[in-house]
Amino acid sequence: MMRLSRDVAGPCLAPGGSVVAVGAFDGLHRGHQALLAEVRERAVALGLTPVVVSFEPLPRAFFSAEPVARLSSVREKLRGFHAAGMEHVLLLRFNHALTSMSAEDFVRRVLVERLAAREVWVGGDFRFGNKRVGDVALLESMGSELGFTARTMPAVLLEGARVSATRVRMLLAAGEFAGATPLLGRPFVMEGKVEYGKQLGRQLGYPTANIHLRDRSSPVHGIFAVRVGLGEGECSWPGVASLGVRPTVNEVPEPLLEVHLFDFEGDLYGQRMAVEFVAKLRDEQKFDNLADLTVQMAKDARQARELLGMNPRLSEA
Repeated sequence: MMRLSRDVAGPCLAPGGSVVAVGAFDGLHRGHQALLAEVRERAVALGLTPVVVSFEPLPRAFFSAEPVARLSSVREKLRGFHAAGMEHVLLLRFNHALTSMSAEDFVRRVLVERLAAREVWVGGDFRFGNKRVGDVALLESMGSELGFTARTMPAVLLEGARVSATRVRMLLAAGEFAGATPLLGRPFVMEGKVEYGKQLGRQLGYPTANIHLRDRSSPVHGIFAVRVGLGEGECSWPGVASLGVRPTVNEVPEPLLEVHLFDFEGDLYGQRMAVEFVAKLRDEQKFDNLADLTVQMAKDARQARELLGMNPRLSEA
């Protein structure tokens, strides 16, 4: 069972010693997966505990005046750590107290005292501590003094370019889901619990399952062909989805993910739903009236059915 801790202070989480991965790990793309696999392999070889240190909120979001698009929720990230074989996650609260901590104190208090690190694995561009003065060279220097080895993971390249969260975000924002999938090592999926809405979609002939993103900023916006997974099931049910602020009808202050499942009958309220984005159909737009919106929704449904290998004429039934 994977254990989760949130605080810098506290007893040592790995008294027998650990191999530690440190990073933001948004999206857990193939570069992250390679790093975690190496940490797991080294821990097994050395008889130590595989541990990952990450941060919430994401450091780049903490320092940004504008919302920063996330590739994965906290829940999704933790599930990825578990799948990678991490036995303990130290998910530090990225706040003013942490950002004011010196790089040297971070090494001593977190890596040595809290985790009893024997090896520390990071990306080559990793920076940490107050004013981001800590780097790999500092880890190497302090490690020789404090009893751990600092190691960097070579960049994972795909089609001659480094796999990175930034690259994935750019592809998703452009609707290039087929291009993002090899970098992620899986299709891009967003998850959440289905909540009650105003049931306008039902009145227009397209009932939707609504997922509120809360304070999560999405890397994708618009109308999409999707496949949906319910509960722990695979994303196999075809549908069409809108992710945006609903400009035609009572514009909402935060983006809402609305999913219409084709040929589905049943109650989805309260269930967890995973939405795999297959193709972008168009950007969100404002219509003059509900009649025009309904006509466009029929076109979207027809196009989504076709893209998903279904009979597009069924959308007109």
